[in-house]
Amino acid sequence: MNEIKIFKIRIHPLSKAEFLQVILKNLTSGEKTIQNGVNASSVCEIEKNEESRIAYLNSDLINIDGISVVWALRFLGFNIPERVACPDLAHDVLKLAETFHFRVFLLGAQETSLKLCVQELMIRFPSLNIAGSHNGYFSEKDDLKIVELINNVDSEILFLGMPSPRKELFIEKYKSLLKARYVLGVGGYFDILSGLTKRAPEWMQKIGMEWFYRFIQEPKRMFRRYLIGNATFIWLVIKEKFFVPKDAN
Repeated sequence: MNEIKIFKIRIHPLSKAEFLQVILKNLTSGEKTIQNGVNASSVCEIEKNEESRIAYLNSDLINIDGISVVWALRFLGFNIPERVACPDLAHDVLKLAETFHFRVFLLGAQETSLKLCVQELMIRFPSLNIAGSHNGYFSEKDDLKIVELINNVDSEILFLGMPSPRKELFIEKYKSLLKARYVLGVGGYFDILSGLTKRAPEWMQKIGMEWFYRFIQEPKRMFRRYLIGNATFIWLVIKEKFFVPKDAN
């Protein structure tokens, strides 16, 4: 599979259609697949957190979730077909689940948001089999109970709607125990479906301003992530361009 070694991890520069082909193939064959998306914020997290880097490095698939990473990789000389945002990928994976009757488990978000999310999914995908769900507000001592809950309903697809790096670290820690064949970190996708968070209009997504739309919705929470984090990301890109040997990743 085509991959790029950059930012101390591997990134797969595939189109959404190519990812879906791999996902369906692996689901059908029973091969376990762990997938996470990478954006500017996660690149910064990987740089400072070795556990996060290992979690990403051990993922089977890594899609480019943020437009800034698309631009950065093109600036660094790589051929990137498109951005594959996690909400868009998750939506199409659910289409596969409905069509091929794969059972889905949703883990994450607040309880109110999660219930609204499930209701919305039943409207969008009437034949979708949601085998179970649980909010993302549980302590580490309850992790194994959550894993058991997911396994007990024989879910084949697991979506984790939790913030980074929590979702990546949870997957890395328990992937050997989880029976789900396909695991995807979907971030704030549940809150988007519930209507509690609004996604930027498509035109803003296309010009790379989705981050700013989120920032104006939650300025206090997003200040450090976007304004400070973006500056850090730019420095990491410059470092890759001019100071990191090509075989260092």
